[in-house]
Amino acid sequence: MHQRLKLILIVAGYFLLLLAIPAFIVTPKEGIRTPLPEEEGPAEEVQEAEAHLTVPVMRQASGEVETVDLEAYVSGVVASEMPASFEKEALKAQALAARTYVTKFLSHSGDQPITDTTTHQVYKNNDELKMIWKDDYTWKVKAISDAVNETKGEILTYEGQPITAAFFSTSNGWTENARDYWEEDVPYLASVESKWDEQAAPGFYHEKKIPVSEFEEKLGISLSAGEQGSILERTPGNRIKTVEIAGKTFSGREIRETLDLRSTDFEWVLQGDQVVIKTKGYGHGVGMSQYGANGMALAGSSYQEIVKHYFSGVEITSIDEAVPALLVKR
Repeated sequence: MHQRLKLILIVAGYFLLLLAIPAFIVTPKEGIRTPLPEEEGPAEEVQEAEAHLTVPVMRQASGEVETVDLEAYVSGVVASEMPASFEKEALKAQALAARTYVTKFLSHSGDQPITDTTTHQVYKNNDELKMIWKDDYTWKVKAISDAVNETKGEILTYEGQPITAAFFSTSNGWTENARDYWEEDVPYLASVESKWDEQAAPGFYHEKKIPVSEFEEKLGISLSAGEQGSILERTPGNRIKTVEIAGKTFSGREIRETLDLRSTDFEWVLQGDQVVIKTKGYGHGVGMSQYGANGMALAGSSYQEIVKHYFSGVEITSIDEAVPALLVKR
């Protein structure tokens, strides 16, 4: 009887072990496993990887690379590139632009880090933002985080590929064709009306005074008495395409960059020993106007409407649909 009971207990233990083995095998480790290139990987695994996609950021101050979670990186860019006081829909549009920009960068950069400067996108981490924002940190970081979280994983694509999500501060009433500033024809970076900027942006109009001697030196010209030059051609975005000054022809971009002007929509006049230059708007003018986006949001537009206004013919797509290879690679 004793031996029979012992046999029953052994058999029961054996069946319990069989039941436990499958549960042990399928329980994943805490964290994430990125599929190797030769593995197909189930769709849900790729989607989970999206949340853990990281961005190598070269920090200018330290000279070291900081590895940042994608969405934390997007938050740090939005916080650095757009006022936190802007409307949520404008912040969400900026989040899409920032996420799209870095996604395209990661797709083509190999192992190269992205900079934290205007060479790419300005980025500040939470510790830096606390120092900058001080007592306003709590509400500002919440405004940014909410906008980023509500667009999590979304990017802008054109014909299935991430776009060059260019943005700038303030338009002159229109955005600029890419070919008229960068001399490259990009179909989704086409000139569109941006009628909200004049009312929305405090620095829409700007005036800069430059000594005539400095003006001549920087442009490599010599002005005759009373000579002022003239505008030869404007772009469809009503900015300066070419000008003639002292017998020399310049592009609007050359003048803007050489004289450090706020935009290429400018006019100038000689006043004594100074050149007075008046500008409209702020930035290169290509892509999304940030103050225009905020004006649209104030007028009731959604972030989807904002980005589709400024980026012609684009779609809002998830990263895992547009660039699944990136998720596998990283």
